[in-house]
Amino acid sequence: MDLEQERLDMLTAAEEQRARQVMQYQVDIDNFTRAIAEIEAQEQPEPGMSEFATRLRELLASTRIEQAKERIMLKVVKDQLEEMKCM
Repeated sequence: MDLEQERLDMLTAAEEQRARQVMQYQVDIDNFTRAIAEIEAQEQPEPGMSEFATRLRELLASTRIEQAKERIMLKVVKDQLEEMKCM
């Protein structure tokens, strides 16, 4: 069993998974931002839309934080992969 190769494979898979998660957070951020703008653009929003926009703003803030965390973890994985290439 080649443990170094297994570690490399795991880190490579983790890098791909983290990159996808960063992208998924960005899709959510874009969607929340557009939905908020759509609600704000309505002259007479339907009942409950103000509360919905408030909830979207909360989700937007928390999603940005989670994306930042995921970017840190992605960097850590990339750093480890780079270190392995230098060995």
